[in-house]
Amino acid sequence: MTDLADPRSDEPHRHREILSAFLKLGFTAFGGPIAHIGYFREEFVNRRRWLTDTAYADLLALCQFLPGPASSQVGFAIGLLRGGFLGALLAWTAFTLPSAIALMLFALGAGMVTEGIGAEIIGGLKIAAVAVVAHALFGMAKTLTPEPRRASIAVLAIAVLALLPGAAGQIAAIVAGGVAGILALSNDKHNEAGLPPIRIPEPIALASLGLFAVLLLMAPFLESFGPLTDFLAGIYRAGALVFGGGHVVLPLLSAETVAPGFVTRDTFLAGYGAAQAVPGPLFTFAAYLGTQAGGPIWGGLALVVLFMPGVLLLIGILPFWDSVSSSSRMRSALAGANAAVVGILAAALYDPVFTSAILGLPSFALAACLFVFLNVWNAPPILVVALAAVGGPFVL
Repeated sequence: MTDLADPRSDEPHRHREILSAFLKLGFTAFGGPIAHIGYFREEFVNRRRWLTDTAYADLLALCQFLPGPASSQVGFAIGLLRGGFLGALLAWTAFTLPSAIALMLFALGAGMVTEGIGAEIIGGLKIAAVAVVAHALFGMAKTLTPEPRRASIAVLAIAVLALLPGAAGQIAAIVAGGVAGILALSNDKHNEAGLPPIRIPEPIALASLGLFAVLLLMAPFLESFGPLTDFLAGIYRAGALVFGGGHVVLPLLSAETVAPGFVTRDTFLAGYGAAQAVPGPLFTFAAYLGTQAGGPIWGGLALVVLFMPGVLLLIGILPFWDSVSSSSRMRSALAGANAAVVGILAAALYDPVFTSAILGLPSFALAACLFVFLNVWNAPPILVVALAAVGGPFVL
């Protein structure tokens, strides 16, 4: 793992590594944000060992707290840890552009196969997500819930989500896990260090937090400057106010684009359907909406603006995270929060991943085979994705 201030680091090599790793994920990470968590863990914890499981869970818990696309924030932070700000930019660009370009082409009329065999291939990719998420869940559970108390905290998180579904439930589950960790794990000595220090200068961090707030407060005033600023102000507001990321942003985007008349409801729904067929983050749906509303330039700007609030908050919070999380009491809280993350992942494995992908015994059999390939045979995720795409038409 890399300290950002380490002058001995081979930055060009690291940047090529980051670009290669995230570009591969940008083309193969199907299944939405929960599946991305599994892909990232397999690539950066298991395969490349850039992070420990504890550090990865700490980062995931932090990003779950912040508004924005949690999986993309995790990827941005991994790039930041590995290769500084350029590494973070490369990670975000490589992971985001493949799906963004595909959706912009769809908006321009290039088309996308979403019926017949195309739909069956997409269904196979959803089955791959079941295997990937299950593999990540088993691996994280071994490290983060190895004894009864932390396993019980994970079950508590599932119970919280059953009573309070959605982004609010995820935040409540992590908070409950942190409180349980302080109460039940305070005498334990099991917690290894979490994230390595991230030496972002405090002025940059504070400026990022300030810019986030200023843009959010200015959004209503920007609407009066013309259609483009009106459109982008709404996109920024959606990115700044969404907790949980992924599908949670859709009603906000609908309110900011359909209601004002930038796109029609049918156009919005068609784009949402296409977004299910591409890898990478669902937030790239903004590129489709912008292209439909005003062309490719609008699409590119909308893509950046929707991600911007979450990135600004992450840059602003990360430098202070190490000092906050270094105390023994906070480490106990983080151990509880990390156990809660396992519970959140288990709940997400059931709904929406399993319930939307497994339509009968044949699809369950394919998911089981893919899980064995990952968990027993240590097959690379890209092979599992390819097998799922081929197998989908035969089981659906």
